[in-house]
Amino acid sequence: MSAYRRFQLRYILADILSAEIIWLLFLLFRWIVYEGKVFSVDEVLIPAFDFTRPLILYPIGCLIVYYLSGYYLLIFHRSFSKEFLNTFVTAIIISLGAFFIIVIDDKVDQYQRFLVSLLVLFILQFTISYLCRLVVGRLSRNNGVSQDVILIDTPPDNETELYRQIREAYPTGKPIYIRPRVYDLVTGAAQIRTLDDEAWICITDLSMSDSEICIKRTFDTLSAALFLILLSPLFAILAVLVKTTSKGPVFYRQERIGLHGKPFLIYKFRTMIESAEKDGTPLLSSKDDSRITSVGHFMRKYRLDELPQFWNVLKGDMSLVGPRPERPYFIHQIEQQAPYYCLLYKIRPGLTSWGPIRVGYTDTMEKMIRRLNYDIAYMENMSLVLDIKIMLLTVSVILNGKGQ
Repeated sequence: MSAYRRFQLRYILADILSAEIIWLLFLLFRWIVYEGKVFSVDEVLIPAFDFTRPLILYPIGCLIVYYLSGYYLLIFHRSFSKEFLNTFVTAIIISLGAFFIIVIDDKVDQYQRFLVSLLVLFILQFTISYLCRLVVGRLSRNNGVSQDVILIDTPPDNETELYRQIREAYPTGKPIYIRPRVYDLVTGAAQIRTLDDEAWICITDLSMSDSEICIKRTFDTLSAALFLILLSPLFAILAVLVKTTSKGPVFYRQERIGLHGKPFLIYKFRTMIESAEKDGTPLLSSKDDSRITSVGHFMRKYRLDELPQFWNVLKGDMSLVGPRPERPYFIHQIEQQAPYYCLLYKIRPGLTSWGPIRVGYTDTMEKMIRRLNYDIAYMENMSLVLDIKIMLLTVSVILNGKGQ
């Protein structure tokens, strides 16, 4: 297990432990202050239903809020101010949530006790969780884990060597820093960070906030699971059509390159005849490609052949919105003209993005590079609002049968 994963797990365990302590202390407060009007001694000390359920659900709720806040991302490169702010804001959210779900059902004779309960819960939530996080953070810094990064000191004017090193560094999953160019320093086009009193640019940083990244991944997972369930009858119909109209398997698997430059298998409904690439050389598809079956033409027009990729989204290979993943054979060709292709490796590939919408199917190398530039533009301007806009445009493309 990597140092990052070890300390990420420590933060999670510390948050679970602090949540349990917080809820037990809050129960004790309610019992003592309300003098048994809310709980009897037996209900507090014996695992009754109203005791055990929050004791289990409260830590789970805390972890969900922490994850969606983006707290467990980049745990080694978080400032004290960011740590404080994240803990403070999540403490407010968790306290309000617990208050309206659990505490609001208390039977009290004075409503100001509700406000006192909310204030005490917030103080406990913030203080105890923050102290636990400071301890874990101190351990990570004392062990030198904060330096778990990759520094590429290649001169910025040597782009070929620079992108080669970036491409080789991505599979490690570590933050990658390069020397800033004069253009970056003058225009502020990139965020400059200081490491060991020197200026660097972290090229693995995203324009999305940590919270947006986690919300995006949660939405991807839930949506993919829902679509796989709801579209299962359509899957069955398409599978029968593919199998009965041409020889070969129903599904087609193909190696693509994804997050951090790592390969994965992408899934599609088969739209071409069996052994469409007999000599093993990858070929680009075109609108009038004779290898495409009759059913395949229909599925491509409405992009139904892409539906099995919801499984890739559920697995974490892909996202709903992101650059379309490409085969290694074509990536090597693209890099001859656009060596910066490797910059796409910092985000998950997707079912759709600006590239596929603006360029459509890429049957030439020129279109591939155009799509790459659109995908770079998407990556540099990522946001949840932009993702929603792209998904709506994609639905329009599908309904109008503009696929190929």
